[in-house]
Amino acid sequence: MKKAVLWDFGGVILSSPFEAFNRYEAEHGLPHDFIRSVNATNPHDNSWAMLERNEIEAAEFDQQFANESSTLGHRVPGADVLGLLSGEIRPEMVALLDHVKAGGYKVACLTNNVVGAERGAAIADVMAKVDDIIESSKVGVRKPERRFYEIACARLGVTPDECVFLDDLGINLKPAAEMGMTTIKVTSAQQAINELVGLLWPA
Repeated sequence: MKKAVLWDFGGVILSSPFEAFNRYEAEHGLPHDFIRSVNATNPHDNSWAMLERNEIEAAEFDQQFANESSTLGHRVPGADVLGLLSGEIRPEMVALLDHVKAGGYKVACLTNNVVGAERGAAIADVMAKVDDIIESSKVGVRKPERRFYEIACARLGVTPDECVFLDDLGINLKPAAEMGMTTIKVTSAQQAINELVGLLWPA
């Protein structure tokens, strides 16, 4: 029996930052998905991973990411990347979260984030709706590290098999599924709505 629904933030509740990455790449003559390729190189120990675990500060990330991207052929300042992270709230996903919570399920946000990231009033309103927020920069581990999901379950008082987890990245869903969570890869708001509603309230 499912008791909790766990939500990624960027790419699920918010529009994906990858869209902003692609716009930046087009504007600066970079290969499509170049920024993602930098993040995917040495993914557990690169500057991005270190920043999300709060092991380095933004100024150090700025230089380290520039060095990492230069190694792959194009120099991109880390500060530029951080400026691309704010997305637009998907109101239909917020409505879905409200529906799930009204249905008696625990809801939590599982997010890889960085210290000092700006949070506007609209985002704060969404965060106030959830029962808990598990943030990589505060717990010192990040998705897809197994410990991150263990912390989430412990804080909610549930077991993995009692959880549904929505994320837009397969790499983050894989360890959750291996632990026993039911996972939904979000490719669009409507697709996620259809899958989650069908799972929690089957016809």
